[in-house]
Amino acid sequence: MTEDSSETLIPKVSTARRLDGTKVASEIRESLRSRIDRFTQTVGRPPTLGILLVGHDPGSEIYVRNKIKSGEALGMATDLCRLDDTASIDDALSIVHTFNRSDRHDAILVQSPLPDRMGRDAEQQVFDAIDPTKDVDGFNPGNVGRLVQKRSSLAPCTPSGVIELLDRSEIEIGGARAVVIGRSDIVGKPMAMLLLHRNATVTICHSRTVHLSEVAASADILVAALGRAAFVTRDFIKPGATVVDVGMNRLNDQAQVEALFGRGSKKMAAFEKRGSVVTGDVHPEVEFVAGALTPVPGGVGPLTIAMLMSNTVGAAEARLARGEP
Repeated sequence: MTEDSSETLIPKVSTARRLDGTKVASEIRESLRSRIDRFTQTVGRPPTLGILLVGHDPGSEIYVRNKIKSGEALGMATDLCRLDDTASIDDALSIVHTFNRSDRHDAILVQSPLPDRMGRDAEQQVFDAIDPTKDVDGFNPGNVGRLVQKRSSLAPCTPSGVIELLDRSEIEIGGARAVVIGRSDIVGKPMAMLLLHRNATVTICHSRTVHLSEVAASADILVAALGRAAFVTRDFIKPGATVVDVGMNRLNDQAQVEALFGRGSKKMAAFEKRGSVVTGDVHPEVEFVAGALTPVPGGVGPLTIAMLMSNTVGAAEARLARGEP
């Protein structure tokens, strides 16, 4: 028996504690019920979220359906306005302005992505137009500025959910070295700000970061949000680190799924049943190095919707406190 073959017989034992986003999301939703009931009794209607969905992107359809289902299960109201693929940017802005003026809508969400034909800056135009007090995604420039100044009341949902998960899982943020891989306006940048506000020492990495794996391996908390399946391998991980996988990538290639997860794995069985599987930005082998790890699915995803509900309720309560109808 060769040295290499003897090593393959050594069983792999996971070192990573599973950070259960589904459980934490349920706790967040349940904590909102009494606030929703109180608002409804006071105002005579439930907190109401206006949603704009443009086009027929399959992923967006699923996301919006889940958001509506989650809100209605809590006793909130949702108002979905749909535009087809031929709609113009002016059509989208018209809906946003209607939601802005509405006394009945406490919060506004524009589902991304918008169709390419609307133009490269369409999403930014739409986010700029949303009333900052109703901007539950936290993408309006005014809300981005407040986030930077640590004055935000409506912070982006996914990064806020990550903070909730870390806190409720008793992961110490203050004093930790944190690395965020990904610099998007939706996740990477606000994630770095929220970690910084909690007294972590934060590094943002991206596609041009030199010696990326070495920088990542310095992290006590590593957040992967770059949108590349299984990109973060074990050499990116400091032993015992907390790894948060924000990625959501659909794999349709059988050979790739088998190479990542193994022929007899649950993922392989799911692929054989459905023809595709969802995986994150973190390679499966990371569970043998990390101290804590979010699964995909069941990690960050449920928290995003839970924080959307929380932001909607917060926006409704803030309007009530300001004496608005």
